[in-house]
Amino acid sequence: EVVDLYGQHGVDVIAITDHILDEHTIRERERNGEPVKAVREDEFKDYLKLLWKEQKRAWKEYNMLLIPGTEITNNHDLYHILAIDVKEYVDPTLPVEEIVELVKDQNALVIAAHPDKKKTDERHLSWYLWEHQDRLRDLFDAWEVANRDDLFNSVGLKKYNYIANSDFHKREHLYSWKTLLRCEKNVEDVKEAIRRNEDVAIYLMRKREG
Repeated sequence: EVVDLYGQHGVDVIAITDHILDEHTIRERERNGEPVKAVREDEFKDYLKLLWKEQKRAWKEYNMLLIPGTEITNNHDLYHILAIDVKEYVDPTLPVEEIVELVKDQNALVIAAHPDKKKTDERHLSWYLWEHQDRLRDLFDAWEVANRDDLFNSVGLKKYNYIANSDFHKREHLYSWKTLLRCEKNVEDVKEAIRRNEDVAIYLMRKREG
């Protein structure tokens, strides 16, 4: 569904990054009878296989590049980290520095997700990253300067490498902040363009009337 939605709207590149969740939060949600909407460790290989299959379909049907990834989510210690072009599971309970190292060892991009507090969130879900940004700033390939409807001026003012991201959970989230890159449409060139962060811009995709 996500591939078709973005493909039919002419998007060139997407990364699908379902959540993997820290064990503390999983246990807490299970105790409270709440749904655990995340990819478990024993499901991760099948998750990637599905994305690789959809990657081929996206290219064949829409000439759209799909890059598999995940959002490494620790809601206990409060950090969310995007791993783009990841090949192996990374434990979200690990310290941030270890997570970054494991992601980079896979030649994957590592991105600080919504580092400042989103207006729609009750909690600051990446509080740890923002609180310790002076120590962590150069570890990440990029920091989200825009997430869905939120624009983080605080990130822009820091002059960090940046991207924008739709943080897609519902169909209406298609209409959100996006990243523009000047590069060839393949995985390695996209990753390198984000790392260099020279020919990068963001724009707000709006719904066309009629």
